[in-house]
Amino acid sequence: MRQAFTGCGTALVTPFRRDGAIDEGAVSKLARRQIDAGIHFLVPCGTTGESPTLSEDERVRVVELVVAEARGRVPVLAGAGGYDTRDVIHSALRMQRAGADGILSVTPYYNKPTQEGLFQHYKAIAEVVPLPIILYNVPGRTGCNIDVRTLVRLSAIANIVGVKEASGNMTQMCDVCNAVPDSFLVLSGDDALTLPLMAIGGRGIVSVASNAVPSEMSRLVELAEANDFPAARKLHRQLFPFLQVNFIESNPIPIKSAMASLGLLEEVYRLPMVPPSAASKERIAAVLQALTRDAHAAAR
Repeated sequence: MRQAFTGCGTALVTPFRRDGAIDEGAVSKLARRQIDAGIHFLVPCGTTGESPTLSEDERVRVVELVVAEARGRVPVLAGAGGYDTRDVIHSALRMQRAGADGILSVTPYYNKPTQEGLFQHYKAIAEVVPLPIILYNVPGRTGCNIDVRTLVRLSAIANIVGVKEASGNMTQMCDVCNAVPDSFLVLSGDDALTLPLMAIGGRGIVSVASNAVPSEMSRLVELAEANDFPAARKLHRQLFPFLQVNFIESNPIPIKSAMASLGLLEEVYRLPMVPPSAASKERIAAVLQALTRDAHAAAR
């Protein structure tokens, strides 16, 4: 059995109908597509899922739908983070009742807590919420970085089991992998850095790109896990333009545009997210078309 929350997990987008409501049928369909493609775990209601613009009841409903579709076949890591510790605890407990197997909790944003504040924030959550908790460190979006020493302190708390590292700083990632216990999961939060992170001890990725290409991203991780780095590098080179173009504008704008072009969802966002510019849309479509063409050629 694979250890929970290792491998490739998809940071699921949230599909909306044209009237702006959550498309519940599409939520279930997208989760089913991921599982059928061999994804290792699902991550609904993270920031890729536009969680800041979902009500709490909407977030819970999305998790319920994903849990129902998963049926225990893959773990569900539900997003529950924010800058109010009491509110995060309340949200995480609702995610537990909705059937989530674990919690992904982004660092507090805007209020920029000290390192001691970060430690106490996550300690307070872990003391009340019994589920496994994976921290989400993405300073480029939150203005808040979990220092390595703080991460080591947090790794000693039994149900804080890992970190999604999206600092973009490979030196910091090396420091983290060297400093935390072997049992502590270090996951990439950046698709393009999945392979180098796994080469130094990372255990997988919480992926944006796998919304569109779940089998390819799962395969990349599995090759790295098997130490087949020549094959992993070949696949990484094939995927790399798509991994990059997903951040040509703010996530999740490009990935939702790509998925819409594949017919997977309606291209609807909630403000302040808007569709990509015409130039970006053209670039996304071109990269996706090239990736599809190369995949077909490789399969022949």
